[in-house]
Amino acid sequence: MTVIFPKWTNKLPTFAAAAAVCGGAFVTFVVWFWFSPKHTDVGYAPEQPVLYSHKLHAGTLGIDCRYCHQHVENGPHATIPTTETCMNCHAPEKVKHDSTQIRHLQEQHAAGLPVEWVKVHMLPDYAYFDHSVHVHAGVGCASCHGRIDQMEVVRQDQPLSMGWCLECHRNPENHLRPLDKITDMDFEPDPEQGLQFVEERNINPPVHCSACHR
Repeated sequence: MTVIFPKWTNKLPTFAAAAAVCGGAFVTFVVWFWFSPKHTDVGYAPEQPVLYSHKLHAGTLGIDCRYCHQHVENGPHATIPTTETCMNCHAPEKVKHDSTQIRHLQEQHAAGLPVEWVKVHMLPDYAYFDHSVHVHAGVGCASCHGRIDQMEVVRQDQPLSMGWCLECHRNPENHLRPLDKITDMDFEPDPEQGLQFVEERNINPPVHCSACHR
């Protein structure tokens, strides 16, 4: 009887099954690791219509975050500054009024139009986040946004993923600070002091689904 396939081909189904399992595990690992916000979102720094330097304004000049992001203490959104806020310093005949970038601001203001800033930190529509709750609890800007005062161009510093948020909710003491240090970028939270704040402020961050998915 003529043998069509050599004997070693009997092992092909076993090899194919092993390859499928290994290949599936590899693909799963690649998606789990490299497709996570830690790799896809961190570092995102879109080009803005005006070359605004946080390093200069928040760092060198020491302008408090709340001067521009005026509703961060009063509502869910920090809000971006209006052109009126910019014009407090950059109106004609004031600070650096002859700059090309500033002239664009002035033209937008004169036309009653906002500057179309490109949003950097984006959460999915199904996730609810309230800035004011976190600010009043004592979570500093740097915990989520990083050292903004050192960034020429704002970039996303943290993944803002569900796991990342839950890590903070389970251990809030690592991010709590005195309320007068909320915008202090140089302040380093002390977990021991944070535990005192947890008790004093009756902080008990929710970890159930409906806290963020409403």
